Amino acid sequence: MKPLIEKLPLDENKSFVANIHTTPNFEVSWHQHIEYEFILIIKGGGHSYIGNYVGEFMEEDIYFLGSNLPHTFQKEPADLITSAIVVHFKEDFWGDTFLKLPECSQIVELFKISSQGLYIEGATKVELAKRLRKLVDATGFARILLLGECLQLLSRKQDYKTLSTQDVKDLNSKNKDRIDKIFQFSIDNFQETIKLEEVARNAQMSIPAFCSYFKKCTKKTYIDFLNEIRIGYACKQLLDSQKSIETICYESGFNTIANFNKQFLKVKKMPPTKYKKQFSERMIAEAIENG
Repeated sequence: MKPLIEKLPLDENKSFVANIHTTPNFEVSWHQHIEYEFILIIKGGGHSYIGNYVGEFMEEDIYFLGSNLPHTFQKEPADLITSAIVVHFKEDFWGDTFLKLPECSQIVELFKISSQGLYIEGATKVELAKRLRKLVDATGFARILLLGECLQLLSRKQDYKTLSTQDVKDLNSKNKDRIDKIFQFSIDNFQETIKLEEVARNAQMSIPAFCSYFKKCTKKTYIDFLNEIRIGYACKQLLDSQKSIETICYESGFNTIANFNKQFLKVKKMPPTKYKKQFSERMIAEAIENG
């Protein structure tokens, strides 16, 4: 199954899109589009899938995604109301020659790096959020200036971390349909027992051929990818529920507590109890700081 090729609506009086998307308009399956994308989460949370990256998203998170980078943001729990400011723009929306100006060299480099997907951090995150919020209601030339400021902030401060290690060129190859089908199957079924035989059969390949193919395309093993999805789900449960670690372990698709703890440590570099404690302490500190 191919990722949805999303064709974004564009007002004839605007050169790019800047809107707030709220449930049910927030929910989009595994998809890609030629436009670059800023996304600021303003309500809700869940799991982020960007290229071959698997993680969690929450309120105030900001991402910058490159052209044709497949992605989806899946809310958790299913009945959660989720909302985000989303900005889409084409590389040439300001004309064919603008990016050839020497003053734009840092922006060009930013666009190249964004093919991995960027998670915005630090002081830049705060400043960028202010501009993205203004951008939604801006009109006229102010829209162009605000978007330019957003890009300048990122290119100058480089206050971000890259997410996906998968080459977008791989995703656009003739075999792209197969890897996209595997990704969607895994996202839809990670809470169940998934055997290599099953996913290889779903990809119409032998197990050895499938394992080799998946590693070549994504730069990680299928088991590692599947465990990252499951740990991402477990993290959200640890933070948003009072369920026991044992319950979360089995709901996440793991068969034993021992393996759950092992994989959690591998992905998050800490045990689940410490992860939950650190997040709680951070939330208290932020609440005190905000008065």
